[in-house]
Amino acid sequence: MMGLYTALCANLLFPLHERLKHHGSVALRRQLEDSQWWPADRLERHRIEQLRAFLGQIGRTVPYYRGLFAREGFDPSRVDTLAALQALPFLTKSVIRANVEQLEAEGHGPLSRYNTGGSSGEPLIFYIGKSRKSHDVAAKWRATRWWGVDIGDPELVVWGSPVELGAQDRIRQLRDTLMRSHLLPAFEMSPANLDRFVDTIRRARPAMLFGYPSSLSLIAQHARKKGIAMDKLGIKVAFVTSEKLYDEQRRTIAETYGCPVANGYGARDAGFIAHECPSGSLHISAEDIIVETVRPDGSPAARGEAGEIVVTHMSTADFPFVRYRTGDVGVLSDASCACGRGLPVLAEVQGRATDFVVAQDGTIMHGLALIYTVRDLPGVERFKIVQHSRDLTEVLLVTNAQFDPASELRIMNDFKTRLGQAVEVRVSRVNEILPEKSGKFRYVVSHVAPLT
Repeated sequence: MMGLYTALCANLLFPLHERLKHHGSVALRRQLEDSQWWPADRLERHRIEQLRAFLGQIGRTVPYYRGLFAREGFDPSRVDTLAALQALPFLTKSVIRANVEQLEAEGHGPLSRYNTGGSSGEPLIFYIGKSRKSHDVAAKWRATRWWGVDIGDPELVVWGSPVELGAQDRIRQLRDTLMRSHLLPAFEMSPANLDRFVDTIRRARPAMLFGYPSSLSLIAQHARKKGIAMDKLGIKVAFVTSEKLYDEQRRTIAETYGCPVANGYGARDAGFIAHECPSGSLHISAEDIIVETVRPDGSPAARGEAGEIVVTHMSTADFPFVRYRTGDVGVLSDASCACGRGLPVLAEVQGRATDFVVAQDGTIMHGLALIYTVRDLPGVERFKIVQHSRDLTEVLLVTNAQFDPASELRIMNDFKTRLGQAVEVRVSRVNEILPEKSGKFRYVVSHVAPLT
């Protein structure tokens, strides 16, 4: 049952905050909580209507798409299936960088400048309007409520994006205080700070945790190492996003904090794409988002087949994202969910293209093929695998006294078995492994693109 203060936040304070920002998230969340139960055929009709209207609007108001539609002979008014999108070319980071001004709609409303962290090697500057912001807030809000928590319930956020951390002005601090949301910086994972983070969580006793799976699992591992119990704090759910969630991380987080783990998938550029329901399905926010998966040659991947995730966000008319290549790899499913929601299911998100490695003979494999070798070695506290080229892979290790130096030879032998005997494997023991600028910890980074 919702507490009195939570009800005040969810029903009065936050809606007032959104109204002052001219966001439509409150009404949109109510709509989404209705449409999530629609049968698949009704939802499909709604999406086609949305797509037709969206493409028609950007074809009239966005110079880039007005010119593209003219060159391709594409008529938005004739769109009668979601597959009609396949007649349009992909939108890539390089295309956006080359056409930023042409992608802004004529007469657009206020636009906010954003950028990605560039962990894929391709940082991007782009713009978001109020419609897109409202959708993302509403979709996240809806998913939060699936787990019996709401805006205003005590929340502890472990995050590291420079956008969030750089925006802590007085108004935002006041809002977070009112909404009982507390931020811990994910890029400061020193032993001393981990002690502080554990203590903060124990004192705050949040109803929900939110953050990178790597960060929440690092805090959990630290608490375990110190023998500090964290499973009786009343935490209802741990929301994780922005990185691949590994099975071991899910177990560590769930067991340590004594709560279920709700996986989310999205990105600052592509939007709030999908979230896990209590029945275990990753549901796509389908009312405004169309997800395709494509093979390396750009052809559609079949249901159940892994492919690059391509996103069309229909609430981005001010700065459109149409068939945007995310660089992530996932699997779509036709399966229905036991929860009864009609929202389509993303069966799996396997990770970024840079989470995959390429053997010397061109074979593509997930980084897990290498991770298992290192993760299971006694004395390894942290690690990072960097594939610089098909001929060179580097392994960085933070170790303790339990580490056997002979294990370095095992790593080299195992990696050569998977990548090729002629591959050079360098193992280096270091004092610290720094996170990305965003605060994320990445176990595998490959500079060999597998999808080209």
